[in-house]
Amino acid sequence: MENRSDVVASVVLAGVVMLVGAPVAILQASGGDPTAGPWWLWWVCYAAYIACTVATVWVTESGHRGRGTWLGIAAMTATGIAVYLLGSPGWTAILLVLTAAIAAHYLPWGPVLAVVAVQTLVIPLPSLPGAPPWELILGAAIYGGLQMLSVAAVWIQLRETAMRRELAVANTELRATTALLAETSRTAERLRISRELHDVVGHQLTALVLELEVAGHHAAPPAREHVARARSLAKDLLGDVRSTVGGLREQQPPLRAALELLVADLPRPHVHLAIDEELLLEEEQAATFIRCVQEIVTNAIRHSGAEHLWIEIARDDAGGATLHAFDDGRGAARFVPGHGLSGMTERFEQVGGGVAFDPAGGFTVDARVPAR
Repeated sequence: MENRSDVVASVVLAGVVMLVGAPVAILQASGGDPTAGPWWLWWVCYAAYIACTVATVWVTESGHRGRGTWLGIAAMTATGIAVYLLGSPGWTAILLVLTAAIAAHYLPWGPVLAVVAVQTLVIPLPSLPGAPPWELILGAAIYGGLQMLSVAAVWIQLRETAMRRELAVANTELRATTALLAETSRTAERLRISRELHDVVGHQLTALVLELEVAGHHAAPPAREHVARARSLAKDLLGDVRSTVGGLREQQPPLRAALELLVADLPRPHVHLAIDEELLLEEEQAATFIRCVQEIVTNAIRHSGAEHLWIEIARDDAGGATLHAFDDGRGAARFVPGHGLSGMTERFEQVGGGVAFDPAGGFTVDARVPAR
C-alpha cells in the first residue's frame, strides 16, 4: 500500500509539473506572448526546475539524503520562483506549492517553513506596482495557505506511514515473542511428561520386571512359562516407555511454523521464506534463528525501503545450520551496527556460531551455527 501511494504521488507530481508548461506552449503557438521576459529564458528556467525536481527525488530516494537533498530543494525554490516571475501571474504559482510539498517530504520543519515564507513573499512581486495593497496581501495569503495545506498533508501522510511501519515492527516482535513463549511452554510440558513417565511408570515397570524375574525362579511349570512371557512383555513395555521419554526430550522445535507466523501479513517488504525440511536444531539454536529473523525483518521495515526480502535457512555439509538473508533495498553507505545487530551477533556466538553483514547493494546477512 505504501509503495502504491508513492507511485501515485509521483505520477501526479510529474503530471502537474508538465501541465504547467502546456498553457505557455499553446499561447506561443497561437502567436501570443505569455511570458514577462524573454520566452526562451522562461523555458530554460522551466526545464531547470524539472531537472532539479527529478534529481532531488532520485538522489534522496537512492539513500543519499543529506547535502544533495538540501541543494536540490534550494535549486527547486530558486528555479520555481524564476518560472513564476518570468511567466504570467496565475497558474505558474502551482510550482511553488509543489516545491513546498517536496520540501516537507525531505526536510525538517524549520527549513520547510523558511521555503514557504520566501515563496509567499515572492507572490505579490509580479503585481507591483499598481495593485492595491489588499489584493497583494490576499494573493500572498491564498498561496501561502495552499503551501501550508500541502505541507500539512505531506506531514500527516509521513506520520501515518511511520505509524504503520512501527505497528508492523511491533507486530513482528510480538509474534516472535509469542512463538518463543509457546515453544518454551511446549518444551517444559514435554519435559514434565517425560519425567513423570520415567520416574513413575518407568520405576514401576522396573519393579514389575524384577518381581516377575523372582517369581519365575520360584514358579513351577507350566506357571513358569506364563511368568516368563509376562516378564518379557513388561521389559518390552519398559523399553517403549524409555523410547517415548527420549522422543519427548529430543522433539524438534517447529521452526518453520514459528517463522511463517512471524512474517505473515507484512505489507512491506514481501518476505520469501525457504527452510530446509531436513534441518535439525536444538531449542536454543531455534530461538536464535527466530530472534535473528525478527531483527532482519524489523530492519528491513524500518531502514531498507525494500520491496522484497529473501530468507533461506538450510543445513550445510558439516551438519550445521546456515542462514542467508538479503533484500532489494537501498543498503547503507555508512554501516554502523546498532543494538539489534550487535545482539544478533552475541546470540550466534553464544551457540558457537557467527554472523556477517554486507550493507552494499541491499542488505545481506550470513549466519551459521555448528552441528548439534
